[in-house]
Amino acid sequence: MQESGVNVPLGFPATTVEEAVAAAKSIGDDQVVIKSQILAGGRGLGKFTNGLEGGVHIIDSDKVADYAGQMLGNTLVTKQSGPAGKPVNTVLIAKKMELEREFYFAIMMDRASQGPLIIASAEGGTSIEDLAAEQPEKIVTVPVNLADGITQDQIDEVLAGLTVSGDKVAAGEQIRALYNLFVDRDCTMVEVNPLAEDVNGNLIAADAKIGFDDNASFRQKDIHALRDKTQEDPREVAAGEFDLNYIGLDGNIGCMVNGAGLAMATMDIVSMHGGTPANFLDVGGSATTEQIKAAFEIITADPAVKAILVNIFGGIMQCNIIAEGIIEASKSLELKIPVIVRLEGTNVEEGKKMLAESGLALIAADDLDDAAKKAVAAI
Repeated sequence: MQESGVNVPLGFPATTVEEAVAAAKSIGDDQVVIKSQILAGGRGLGKFTNGLEGGVHIIDSDKVADYAGQMLGNTLVTKQSGPAGKPVNTVLIAKKMELEREFYFAIMMDRASQGPLIIASAEGGTSIEDLAAEQPEKIVTVPVNLADGITQDQIDEVLAGLTVSGDKVAAGEQIRALYNLFVDRDCTMVEVNPLAEDVNGNLIAADAKIGFDDNASFRQKDIHALRDKTQEDPREVAAGEFDLNYIGLDGNIGCMVNGAGLAMATMDIVSMHGGTPANFLDVGGSATTEQIKAAFEIITADPAVKAILVNIFGGIMQCNIIAEGIIEASKSLELKIPVIVRLEGTNVEEGKKMLAESGLALIAADDLDDAAKKAVAAI
């Protein structure tokens, strides 16, 4: 953000207690802010599993070692982290700012306008979701044409919504810098909460959450090199290494499907018949035998999975390739749970023959409805 011209508080990341103490000395103030760095919001109201309340604190500089010691290497649980929480591997030691007012500012892609949408409010430092539900009139939304870029009129509209009291020209430059950051860095979201005004009327991004488009990693290599995989579901990380789309859920029926739409339909029909999907897993249209095997390994790594439903509609993806992957995975993993298979499309007869002659205890299904019923019954 600083490289993009956005005003941010002075701060230093630290991965050890010693680095945290050194960072506080570099700032040189009697008090500093210490912030747990995790990929989840709600840190301030979170709780560490060791009992420490809150992932963000304003503390005396001589207490940095104590707080850093309690935060680093421990797990912080917040409303957004899930009950398992997130490991704190880094803390940010930042300068305590004298802030007069707090605003909310965000940019994200908007489906309706098919471009960036700026969301701004004079009510910052709080939950934007609660504000939208209770006082939506206090939120300003400004769609921006991606081809034209942000205009001065749009900047003025945002500033009016924020009710900034300082230098409007300087404040406008900050809004433009944030927009340029969003575009130039291929962001999916830039959320600044709070975007604050100091005693001199300067806008400062006091805290921020930024998301980046994975599809643009090839041109944002410096950003994506900072990825901390310990903050992510290890199953999703493993899936990404095999170009599989995986999202873990809370159910007990593992689903392996080709195509996002078919995967969603499969999950819906499983639920309709009384089952609960354990995951979303799309193997795509050109999966190899190795990828199918990896998909089974990822699904079965979840101890909650009691059955696996394979639903493949072969177009580009050939059913015989899926069958080969299922057979190899079943043998190498020595699967002890039921596997229900529904195949249709390209080379379907060859695929079904391979499965029938494999000697494996696979459950064949005629269609998706039949497959979902058999998966639920198999648990």
